[in-house]
Amino acid sequence: MPTENQLSTKIDENVPTAARMYDHYLGGKDNYAADRVACEELDKVVPSTRRLALNNRRFLQRAVRTLTQEYGIRQYLDHGSGLPTQDNVHQVAQRIAPDTRVVYVDNDPMVLVHGRALLQQDERTAVIHADMRDTDRILAHEETRRLIDFSEPVAVLFNSVFHCIPDSDTDGPLAVVERVRERLVPGSIMLMCQLVSDDPQVRDFVTDFMAQATQGHWGRVRQEKDVAEWFEGLEILDPGLVEVSTWRPDTEVAPRQLTHEWVEFGGIGVVR
Repeated sequence: MPTENQLSTKIDENVPTAARMYDHYLGGKDNYAADRVACEELDKVVPSTRRLALNNRRFLQRAVRTLTQEYGIRQYLDHGSGLPTQDNVHQVAQRIAPDTRVVYVDNDPMVLVHGRALLQQDERTAVIHADMRDTDRILAHEETRRLIDFSEPVAVLFNSVFHCIPDSDTDGPLAVVERVRERLVPGSIMLMCQLVSDDPQVRDFVTDFMAQATQGHWGRVRQEKDVAEWFEGLEILDPGLVEVSTWRPDTEVAPRQLTHEWVEFGGIGVVR
């Protein structure tokens, strides 16, 4: 895991990043030719990826709306938040509860630049440059301490990000989840989902392709059982751990993930 001083602040437009590829799939403009080419190559094997990205974004928006409106959450810590797009976490939450505070965390320097420009007029929202695995640094950061009160319930978001980090006893997804969870009071929330596939060929291709395209800034496509392990000890909210387009859809005709070579799988757990 890179330290604070090792995190790059240089934007290399020739090397794709997961954040900029995600931005492209969402119809954003904060991406480069290398990101778009990588998406085109990925689509040849997993053509449902754009729909998957859009459905994942809708899931995040529904989840934040639900947590703010029905569970009274007023503070969010969003790991691997990506580039600003329409209806970010703070926008969804603050429409319901204007006093909601949000801290975004990302290691992509482009996210830092664009995020700070977007949020500079909002004192209740901040973006910090950090590796999502560096829990101590994130929780001790001056912006986190300014905005987040860990003596009160907080929603910690790991939305479609754990596939970006490799397995490790100290810095893999499970280790990160356990480090964060032990710092949270009862009533706090953990939202977690990632790319999964039942097809070993898809898992191997995407894992290898993304690792090569992003020059090693990737983990792996996992299976549902791996995601379920992160939720052990949490009270999982209905409808459980699911393909995310089916998590409390707004209507019966809401967009669904119709192709399943890979899916975004996860849910929301409550600390008790």
